Amino acid sequence: MKVAFTSSTGEIIDQHFGMSDSFHVWEIGPDEAHFLETVRVGSHGDDEEDKIGARADVLLDCAIVYTMQIGGPAAAKLVARKINPMKTNTEVPVAEIVSKLQDVLRGTPPPWLRKAMNKDLPTSFEDD
Repeated sequence: MKVAFTSSTGEIIDQHFGMSDSFHVWEIGPDEAHFLETVRVGSHGDDEEDKIGARADVLLDCAIVYTMQIGGPAAAKLVARKINPMKTNTEVPVAEIVSKLQDVLRGTPPPWLRKAMNKDLPTSFEDD
């Protein structure tokens, strides 16, 4: 699954979702993980609504976004696009999150994570 991180260097989650001008995207599975690309956010209007929407739109392929901070409206826009926002509250190394996520994927992921892993697959009523 694709996971995005708000990071100024790609090494540490150190940015607020709404202030980040790029996202570092990784492909993460239980046994392998690798950096895919840095996705840049262009300028999309002057109001906050346009800026949040533009950030969410460049992350449509991602299942999760790890960020140091995120506001409620931005988190809601991500969730509406089936992207799970994860707030760290402090600076955390990307490698640490990747490793922890892989550990969870190797075990029994919680329901929200199983759903995130399969976000592009059609869902049925039996899934809930």
